[in-house]
Amino acid sequence: MSGSISLCTHDRNALLDLYRRSRDPQLRLRAHVLLLLHEGYPWTFIASVLFTSSSTINRWRQRFLDGGLEAVVGPRRPRAKALSAWWAAVVIGWVTLRSPTDFGFVRSRWTCATVALLLRDAHGVQVSRETVRRCLHEADLVWRRPRPVLRPQDPRRAEKLRIIRAVLRQLPADATAVFQDEVDVNTNPKIGAMWMHKGQQALVETPGTNVKRYLAGALHWRTGELILSEPGTRRNADLFLAHLDDLRRRFRRYKVIHVICDNARFHDPERCRKVRAYLQRWGHRVRLHFLPTYAPETNPIERVWWHLHDEITRNHRCPDIEQLLDLVFAWLAAGSHFGIETSLYDTAKATRTTTA
Repeated sequence: MSGSISLCTHDRNALLDLYRRSRDPQLRLRAHVLLLLHEGYPWTFIASVLFTSSSTINRWRQRFLDGGLEAVVGPRRPRAKALSAWWAAVVIGWVTLRSPTDFGFVRSRWTCATVALLLRDAHGVQVSRETVRRCLHEADLVWRRPRPVLRPQDPRRAEKLRIIRAVLRQLPADATAVFQDEVDVNTNPKIGAMWMHKGQQALVETPGTNVKRYLAGALHWRTGELILSEPGTRRNADLFLAHLDDLRRRFRRYKVIHVICDNARFHDPERCRKVRAYLQRWGHRVRLHFLPTYAPETNPIERVWWHLHDEITRNHRCPDIEQLLDLVFAWLAAGSHFGIETSLYDTAKATRTTTA
């Protein structure tokens, strides 16, 4: 057929390999054009399926006829020069320890293009962003979301932890200790990862008007039992004191209950009149100890709340708060004892029990 070409076996195999393996889209297009011409396809068909023009087809056909395969493929472009070990170390230091704003860029995160631009403008090192990307991957760096942490630190952190550790270590037989906290349960579900079809984002329906309930809970240090009080509509001193009453009734066999809690205003007798009055009456049985501020990781019950949200409230489909609370209490009834998931204290005496 007029306009076709004839390829020897060697050239055909070389073009097939180029079409299948080359990273250069232009080289793949040239190889595809020549292979289709060899198979005898009309130019109009080749132009339509490859989204190219007849002039492009004719150019590479003529070059092949005049100079053979080498005229089409041309000399192989050398691979982009890799960063030297010294410059690679500089780049890794930038992206892990510095911010683009330190170098005058108006952006908060590094991109490979930003690093390549800084290398060129500040040091005269010419590399592509893909070279930067390979350098970062070779250093075992990955692009992923960071974990937020609180910046403020309690200046008395070490002292407070030392006091709490001493309380736990020296507990007499007629005393016990609990880690206390509150958690909110919302009809608007927390969103978490789930299985879905590729390219189709799954939907999680929300009720629109969010309804909240607050649960006060305590994790028993000796057994890992979770004690919950009736839900409240507000997170305040009344909820906290009702929970302390529940603890007194639940642990009647103990003379003293050490309650270890965070620094919420409604926990502190110096800042809350109701708590101060309560301790004046029941301070011989209930003793409060306060965790370091800005340190949720020091309270083991926070891990229980994490499991609660991860297994129950994320992506939930409950239409109202009553059904959601029923689900929460059913989850707790299936396994109401938890392991003390922390390494901050000497030896957790709780018995680890798998929850539902």
